Amino acid sequence: MASLDRVKVLVLGDSGVGKSSLVHLLCQNQVLGNPSWTVGCSVDVRVHDYKEGTPEEKTYYIELWDVGGSVGSASSVKSTRAVFYNSVNGIILVHDLTNKKSSQNLYRWSLEALNRDLVPTGVLVINGDYDQEQFAGNQIPLLVIGTKLDQIHETKRHEVLTRIAFLAEDFNAEEINLDCTNPRYLAAGSSNAVKLSRFFDKVIEKRYFLKEGNQIPGFPDRKRFWGGTFKSLHYD
Repeated sequence: MASLDRVKVLVLGDSGVGKSSLVHLLCQNQVLGNPSWTVGCSVDVRVHDYKEGTPEEKTYYIELWDVGGSVGSASSVKSTRAVFYNSVNGIILVHDLTNKKSSQNLYRWSLEALNRDLVPTGVLVINGDYDQEQFAGNQIPLLVIGTKLDQIHETKRHEVLTRIAFLAEDFNAEEINLDCTNPRYLAAGSSNAVKLSRFFDKVIEKRYFLKEGNQIPGFPDRKRFWGGTFKSLHYD
């Protein structure tokens, strides 16, 4: 069998949000029975059919780089982590739907990965605003995934999903919310599976088909929070 072209996708988020379980589900279509903490970086591969069902269909390898650690790590740890951020074609941002802080920290993970040659500035969200200039020039497709949906009571789900809806808009990305212990959330033909496939198609297009200067935008040219009004983000 001929070797396949491949793309590199980072999987970023706080420790404990379920990145390893997510990657295992995406690559093996199985639940990870006994997840453990990721030290450094773990890489798994998913086979993806680009533009499946069309004359342009082609199979690619999607390398998913599960990066461990904390966004608040010492600068020496961040410098070590920076080696994983080279030649990135896409980023999946993962947060725990039951942990508000993990949602807020997605901005810090993004800055660390996208501006890897710069010293992280710490808090990105101040009084409901963040500096989009910190992301200027970084045109990488993004996908936001919320985990542990099963741990939110059905009567509270609408409230929680409404609260984090701004994330996808701020990152100009689609969002998927799921339970990594239940493969049905990514079942073939489901809305989540369609979003995932569309994201991987964008990553492949940017890597292999789009000319320089005609890249997929990673962030919008606007600032917005909570329906367009600027409010402080309080995390209890």
